[in-house]
Amino acid sequence: MKAGLAFDDWDLPTAPPNSESSEAGGRSDGGRADAALPPIQTEQKRVVNGQADINQLAPFKYPWAWSFFLNANRNHWTPLEISMARDVHDYQHKLTPAERHVFENVLAYLTTSDILAMRNIGLAVMEKMTAPELQIYQARQVYEEALHTWTYQHCIETLGLDQREIYNRYRVVPEIQAKIALANRRLHGVLQSGRPLTDRDALHEFAMAYLFFAAVFEGCWFYNGFSPVFALQRRGLMTGAAEQLQYIMRDEVLHCAFGIRVVRQLLDEENLVLDADALRRMWDEAEAAEADYAGYLLREPILGYNAGLHIEQFRFVANRRTRQLGLIEPFPGAKNVLPWLDEQANLRKEKNFFETRVTEYQSGGALAWD
Repeated sequence: MKAGLAFDDWDLPTAPPNSESSEAGGRSDGGRADAALPPIQTEQKRVVNGQADINQLAPFKYPWAWSFFLNANRNHWTPLEISMARDVHDYQHKLTPAERHVFENVLAYLTTSDILAMRNIGLAVMEKMTAPELQIYQARQVYEEALHTWTYQHCIETLGLDQREIYNRYRVVPEIQAKIALANRRLHGVLQSGRPLTDRDALHEFAMAYLFFAAVFEGCWFYNGFSPVFALQRRGLMTGAAEQLQYIMRDEVLHCAFGIRVVRQLLDEENLVLDADALRRMWDEAEAAEADYAGYLLREPILGYNAGLHIEQFRFVANRRTRQLGLIEPFPGAKNVLPWLDEQANLRKEKNFFETRVTEYQSGGALAWD
């Protein structure tokens, strides 16, 4: 490949002279009228098990999915835009051993989790969607999960942490490994199922797995998982890393909201009712794994944050997710013990993005931080 070549300099393949495609103006059917297909009708589109052409974007059946894609692209950023010079000083000279333990293990959990989220959407979900507007947003979501992994790697490299040790914690720390194993079980159950989604049991398993990743994994574990670093930020510590997590959190807000919207649409279209016992087990397992993780992460409380606050906020956010799904709250009476957490999703604090549909984003370089 020659450096410096413009696009017009490349040798692009052309149809040979007098070929059938050149005579027909490039039509793949060779110009035969009997090869024409009927137009796509909107009602033919479905979340899964649709009959429409997956390659034809419009007419939209789910215009809200296209809006998600446009909003996601307005929130474009990279970790290189944010200085971490103060973070290096904070980590080396200001953080207590307990605070370093918290910060490192948040990174250790997130590094593996975003790769798992990327595989879930890219391998288990996208190929089952039968409306292109859904797939297009999910393609952006796959990119964003990769971007988040880059961000954690950028933090690890900038702070000079031992990459091998940090990345392997999910394998050697039982409290981190348990969360990853729980998510992997949901993912593998969908990946390994050879049954079509016309099978009602397979459809229910798929809906439960998608719900887990949207409402629990991203909607609770990720959303709540950034809060220990935000607690440091509120005291003026690790502000560069926290700034990057705020951008990630805004992406995750959209991932969760989109996933919940898709699940609701799926349940409606397929006349599917989720098993109440399966839902109860999902939340009980998620809470138990999160409680063990919080106990390890915050075995020594840090100023303004402790394991009790962390798990109570998980329960509160879990109730919010189920309300958005129109389901019964799993943890009645849970309190919003971290009222400042929602503000992290919106830098200008104009709107709670989890409770309302996002209508405007700005690119990362243009954002004014309070």
